[in-house]
Amino acid sequence: MSDNNPLAAHTFGGKISIAQVGQAVATLAAMDLTDKGRLADELAREQPALFASFLAQRKFDVSYEKMEFLLNILFVCYLSMKETGLNWPAIAADEVDACMERYIESVKFGMDVDPELRHDLVLQFVAEHPEQALLAYVQVETANWLRRVSPEDSDKYVMLAAVNMVNCIGYVQSTEFESLSQVGNEAP
Repeated sequence: MSDNNPLAAHTFGGKISIAQVGQAVATLAAMDLTDKGRLADELAREQPALFASFLAQRKFDVSYEKMEFLLNILFVCYLSMKETGLNWPAIAADEVDACMERYIESVKFGMDVDPELRHDLVLQFVAEHPEQALLAYVQVETANWLRRVSPEDSDKYVMLAAVNMVNCIGYVQSTEFESLSQVGNEAP
C-alpha cells in the first residue's frame, strides 16, 4: 500500500481506539446469554435509536440468525463507546435517519462513477471517517459474515445498518463533542 493510503496507517483516528474495540470484542465474547440480555436492556435505555435500527431489520424480512450478527456488531459498537470512558450523548432517531440517508446517497453516487474513482472514494470515506477503528472492525466483520452466510436480498439492509451504526457514532461524537468543547472555550 502506498503512503497516501489511509488503510496503510498504523493508527486510527477517532475517540475509539483499536485497543478499545479489541477490549469490547473480548468483553462480548466472555458474556453469556444473561449478560447479553442485560447489555441489550442497557443499550435500549442508553441508545434507543441505535437499538431501534437493529430491531427495524424484521420489517425488511431479515432472519433472526442474520439479526444476531447485527446485534453483535451493535454490542461491540456500544461496548467500544463505553471503553472510552466518555459520556456519549444519546443518538436521536432523526440523526440515525439522516446518517442513513447520507450514506445511501454516497453509495448511490459511488455506484455511478468509474471503478477506479470508486476505489478512491472508498479510501477517502475511510480516511475521513471520525471513527476509523470501529469502521475497520465493522467492515472486516461484515466481509467475513458475507463469506459465511447464504446470500439473500435482505443482507443489504444488515450491511447498511451495520455501517450506519458506526456513522451515527462518528457523527454524534464529531458534532456533540465539538459543541461541548466550544462551550468550554468561550470567553466569560
